[in-house]
Amino acid sequence: MNPNEMKLTYPFGDELPAAGHAMAVADGVRWIRMPLPFALDHINLWLLRDEIDGREGWTVVDCGVSRDEVKEIWEQVFKNVLDGLPVLRVVVTHMHPDHVGLANWLCEKWDARLWMTMTDWSVARLWSRPAAEGSGPNGVSAAAHFARHGLTDPDAQEQIRQRAGYYPSLVPDVPARYTRMMDGNRLQIGGREWKVIVGYGHAPEHASLYCDTLQLLISGDMVLPRISTNVSVFDYEPDGNPLPLYLNSLRAYDDLPENTLVLPSHGRPFRGLHERIAQQHAHHAERLEEVLDACANPKSTADIVPVMFKRKLDLHQLTFAMGEALAHLHALYFDGKLRRQTGDDGVIRFQRVS
Repeated sequence: MNPNEMKLTYPFGDELPAAGHAMAVADGVRWIRMPLPFALDHINLWLLRDEIDGREGWTVVDCGVSRDEVKEIWEQVFKNVLDGLPVLRVVVTHMHPDHVGLANWLCEKWDARLWMTMTDWSVARLWSRPAAEGSGPNGVSAAAHFARHGLTDPDAQEQIRQRAGYYPSLVPDVPARYTRMMDGNRLQIGGREWKVIVGYGHAPEHASLYCDTLQLLISGDMVLPRISTNVSVFDYEPDGNPLPLYLNSLRAYDDLPENTLVLPSHGRPFRGLHERIAQQHAHHAERLEEVLDACANPKSTADIVPVMFKRKLDLHQLTFAMGEALAHLHALYFDGKLRRQTGDDGVIRFQRVS
């Protein structure tokens, strides 16, 4: 456990739900986990006891990626956890594959409606189409984007080009119809009110859910206990400036009670929301300062990656590291602290303004 984690409280200790089973974390709220085929090897999903139009059942929050082994674990959950009741609704916090991947499968299996924000539903629907070459952080346009920012290694370039179908492999379909969630909406789930809190920077329109009755926040990826939320610039929005969007979005949690139980998508449920948010602000302030110092001479995004990330990275991690390094460079550039120029080699470099 790192020093920042030690400042948080974990009410369930090291206990985790077994595959195909659940842990109760609050009245009518159950925690399940699904495997992921990444270095980040799990996602937490949530089951909320519900009743819609006189039918008793469950609302599912987030879904896992589309893999046969994940479907098999879901089948065990249906058998072991749902108390013989159906899934009535599927809520997805945002459009990343580990959250939306099996939404269509779940909705079709249970004749349930999908609930998402419009932006994230639209992007997920577009990117799940195999014909959408160039969409998402993979494929030919992504390779060109990373090359412009200094990732010119031929093997890495070829691997990125070959990953054009990566998103639809994990999200093969998204329901054609959905119910829109918007910031400030109040969902009635199981006789309790859950407020939708929309955030930006990590995903186009990420939705967290807060229940004041339970003093419980389903934070999605906006607040995580162990790792920093990824905030990246990718090829589909090459001049994006997501880091200020993310940091400003965290202000939406300022008024939540100190004792709020946070249910994150990765890591363990914890208390210490405001401490963790303060840690995130401090973390990014430190990264911005070290990036600014590193740009005393012109630096590409690829040059900045080892400044920010000291460990060895596989290609999947490297693309996200590139995206995050560029997000910090853009935050400084749009704040007037860096200038940028494109060299004769076609690579964009940033330098501190004197």
